[in-house]
Amino acid sequence: LAQSGAREIIAQAEKRLGDETIFGFEYSPEIFVDTELDFALEVCESVMDVWEPGEGREIVLNLPSTVERATPNVFADQIEWMSRNLSRREYIALSVHPHNDRGTGVATAELALLAGADRIEGCLLGQGERTGNVDLVTLGLNLFSQGIDPGIDFSDVDAIRRTVEYCTQMETSPRAPYVGDLVYTSFSGSHQDAIKKGFAARKTKVDAAGGDENAVVWELPYLPIDPHDVGRSYEAVVRVNSQSGKGGVAYLMSTAHSLELPRRLQVEFSRIVQRHTDTYGGEINAATLWKIFADEYLPTSAAPGLEPWGRFEVRSSQVSSIDDEHVELNATLFDGGESVKVQAVGTGPIDAFVSALHEFDLDVRI
Repeated sequence: LAQSGAREIIAQAEKRLGDETIFGFEYSPEIFVDTELDFALEVCESVMDVWEPGEGREIVLNLPSTVERATPNVFADQIEWMSRNLSRREYIALSVHPHNDRGTGVATAELALLAGADRIEGCLLGQGERTGNVDLVTLGLNLFSQGIDPGIDFSDVDAIRRTVEYCTQMETSPRAPYVGDLVYTSFSGSHQDAIKKGFAARKTKVDAAGGDENAVVWELPYLPIDPHDVGRSYEAVVRVNSQSGKGGVAYLMSTAHSLELPRRLQVEFSRIVQRHTDTYGGEINAATLWKIFADEYLPTSAAPGLEPWGRFEVRSSQVSSIDDEHVELNATLFDGGESVKVQAVGTGPIDAFVSALHEFDLDVRI
């Protein structure tokens, strides 16, 4: 049956396409995973006898896991056995066609490649019958993350996702590997703290490499690949909700508002943010985080009948070095609506400013 079908296909192709057309041939034993291996080999060999593969006349033998029934290593063993026992192996593109009935389509594909497969058939984002075919985006980026070039441009995964969603009218899960909205995002406080420290360590290494990002290996906690490599930004890496701790809050204040909070302030401010999320729920973006910070720590317009928050407003300042250990501060302050110039010396700008406040009988300690 397989041989007669192959002869018919070849005859029809030659008749319809003409002598000048070069065409290839693929054979796929539909229920390969449910067939004894020696019989599957016999059928494939009989089909190759019809096609007669050789130099410039290769054949694609496509071995599908039509319905996943076993663990990925079992399928990989089947592929390895076929690869070792097929004749004319150098003229065969050994292909696999994994499905995802057990949720292991990508793992099956990866192990099949290790077992000797030359080719993969699948779908973008795992679309396909039933639970879908192997997800070629996940598979390709898994290879990429291990230093293997998949030969596919993944520099804008969001464009790939939009195209697939438009064509299929099916939405992508926000947790879908590499392309979901939340896959490069951490809400957990411990994760955020690790990512924050990882970015700081990476910056030190990049600076030491003269600012060359590509000279430093990507080694960040909870981020298997650099989001920039797939067209994503770092803005969504850390997001704040009720699960977040001081690390996430400090990271957003640093990246979005250029404020490096001291550790004790991180602890205090994260508690304030926690109260807000416990009260209102949901997620806090960078703009809302700044509003909470400003409401808590910065001067705001006074309500009717109340004094403005904060006595002083710094209008200008200039710092100059006196020697290796001391600086001089010259500043203009607004005190009760009046402009006041101050001058003081200290071991640094903050120490000098504290000294300047002594002129107003204010005992400030830092």
